[in-house]
Amino acid sequence: MEDQQKEEQLCRLGDDADVLLKTPAFDATINQLVDTSFQAFVNSKPEDTQGRERSYSHYRALVDIVSTLQQRVAVRDEINAKVAANDNNNQEE
Repeated sequence: MEDQQKEEQLCRLGDDADVLLKTPAFDATINQLVDTSFQAFVNSKPEDTQGRERSYSHYRALVDIVSTLQQRVAVRDEINAKVAANDNNNQEE
């Protein structure tokens, strides 16, 4: 029973992440922030090591956010596929 509750929670997280990833405002905001980080990185002065590191860290944080959301969607999809396979197996028996 506990596993089922955990799977349901993971599916809800996946649903929420999917909605967020498909929201145009979220997508536009992430793209703008990535572009801003990239521009700050490439336009930094050679001696501005700290500025480049800050820009890179900012970019990595954005990538990590999107990757985490995508991972939650993938986990949800995996759980749903497992449930569907189990349902198919039970119907065949």
